[in-house]
Amino acid sequence: MGPLSGVKIVEMAGIGPGPFCAMLLGDLGAEIVSIDRPGGGEKAGLPFTPQFDFFSRNKLRIAMDLKSAAGRETALKLIDRADILIEGFRPGVMEKLGLGPDAVHTRNPRLVYGRMTGWGQTGPLAHTAGHDINYVALSGILSTIGPKDGPPTIPLNMVGDFGGGSLYLALGVLAAYIEAARSGKGQVVDASIVDGVASLGTMLFALRGIGNWPGGRGENMLDGGAPFYSVYETKEGGYVSVGPLEGKFYTEFITRLGLDPANVPPRNDPKNWPALRAMFAARFKEKTRDEWTAIMAGSDACFAPILSLEEAPHDPHNQARETYVERHGATQPAPAPKFSRTPGAIRFSAADPEATATDRLVAWGLSADDLKTIQPA
Repeated sequence: MGPLSGVKIVEMAGIGPGPFCAMLLGDLGAEIVSIDRPGGGEKAGLPFTPQFDFFSRNKLRIAMDLKSAAGRETALKLIDRADILIEGFRPGVMEKLGLGPDAVHTRNPRLVYGRMTGWGQTGPLAHTAGHDINYVALSGILSTIGPKDGPPTIPLNMVGDFGGGSLYLALGVLAAYIEAARSGKGQVVDASIVDGVASLGTMLFALRGIGNWPGGRGENMLDGGAPFYSVYETKEGGYVSVGPLEGKFYTEFITRLGLDPANVPPRNDPKNWPALRAMFAARFKEKTRDEWTAIMAGSDACFAPILSLEEAPHDPHNQARETYVERHGATQPAPAPKFSRTPGAIRFSAADPEATATDRLVAWGLSADDLKTIQPA
């Protein structure tokens, strides 16, 4: 089940982008063994119960003492059978455990060794601590997000940890896995969040280079500066998003808003933007969010209501797409993207017995003595 069915992955349990990357691959069918330290590792102060430990879905979760010779040898036996390894420790930690790339590639030369860090394996900051906000800041991207007259806005940890981190690590290990199938040789994938976020900003650098990003924060086309690519408050205090960049979509937006296009100032001149924003804001305050949603329904006005986390799973479009699913009474995002022939699935979650069923490790070549070194995670 899933396009990655049959792919074996060993994950060194951690927090944030590494586990999320492994979850994505598991959703697509990969068989994942997640190795944690005895007693559980650091969870950044987030006490997830099995019901809500979404990052552990589709993973066989075990614990072992990697500082002991027996635990290390058991881990190496699992890595021997793996196609991909994912780890998110500071540079040098895996080497100190005897599980670095040189050690494992002598035993499993086809292994793809995925390394997830904020700063990267090299560079002046490589061995220093940091978090999403720091990586997005250093990339230059954080400086572009936020209002004109305020400080940069923190985009949760979506841009750094999961956008520039998890997704680039997933892309990297899958690309290396395809290459290894041709060459028979594995390699190290050095996925740095700073590098990934910088890559996400490619279009911004291109726009800046041609002079189409001339303003400061909150003064440009896609950062809330343009009144036709922004958010507005409605009558009851709800919010809506609008983004009709193309001319024909903009005309439909103006019409649905109940305005006469002949009386609307030209939008191509940024000097008219304050007047346009005031005009749109006044109109949106006349009706509720849901009333505007009904007015804009089925149109090309590039409109969507801003839904809460509680509302989004119940939206008709999201329900039709099965964008969210429920497991053990917990609502969570479904596997993505969707496949026509080999769909991804949540085969089991952290709350299911399969998540700690160590007998499944026999298929990975472990002996009865090896299993003695393993504890439930």
